[in-house]
Amino acid sequence: MLVVSGGRRQRTGRGRMAAAARAYAELGWPVIPGAHPPAAGDRTCSCDRLGCPDPAAHPLSGAWALEATVDTATLDRWWSKRPDANIVLPTGRVFDVFDVPAPAGELALERIGREGLPVGPVASVAGERSLFFVATRGAPVDEDEWWSCHLDCSPETIADTPGMRWHCRDSYVLAPPSALPYGRQVTWLREPGGGPLPDPLRLLEVLSDSCEAAEHTAH
Repeated sequence: MLVVSGGRRQRTGRGRMAAAARAYAELGWPVIPGAHPPAAGDRTCSCDRLGCPDPAAHPLSGAWALEATVDTATLDRWWSKRPDANIVLPTGRVFDVFDVPAPAGELALERIGREGLPVGPVASVAGERSLFFVATRGAPVDEDEWWSCHLDCSPETIADTPGMRWHCRDSYVLAPPSALPYGRQVTWLREPGGGPLPDPLRLLEVLSDSCEAAEHTAH
């Protein structure tokens, strides 16, 4: 069942982001407004930071972790003030997200389909990276079980699974139909349907193998 879409089936125009934010909230996913590409000028991000390192791909507020909400009245108020704001979803609450290079994501989806493995929502970030939504692990006792996310680590430094990021607590991802600079967009490859999310450790094996295979093919 279609829940959120960045395509023709969703409301068009300036209310598209607000409608999508409400749809995520109805799934029980907390939402926070994000920066976006300016409509005019030569800047790539609507924030005030010169040389923004993550243009149009970060929350508007530094207090995003506290402010993220599923309250639709609050979301309507936020997007009425900033109708072009992108949609940011905090991770480590309802779900975690595995973030892999697009070629690895394609290999993983092929294997998942071939082996009949469980898979949840999957998003594409401008055809460059794939986001696999999985059940959150909560707060494990062993801190070494957590992998660094993009907030404090370049994925190229992870030798075991090159290019992979695991977004868990204190991290976030952009959600469709968020817009990126130069006409790029976040879209769904597999839309959320409200069903149970897959176990992250089972999917981790598939994505790890796919990252290594994609890296080997690239070289």
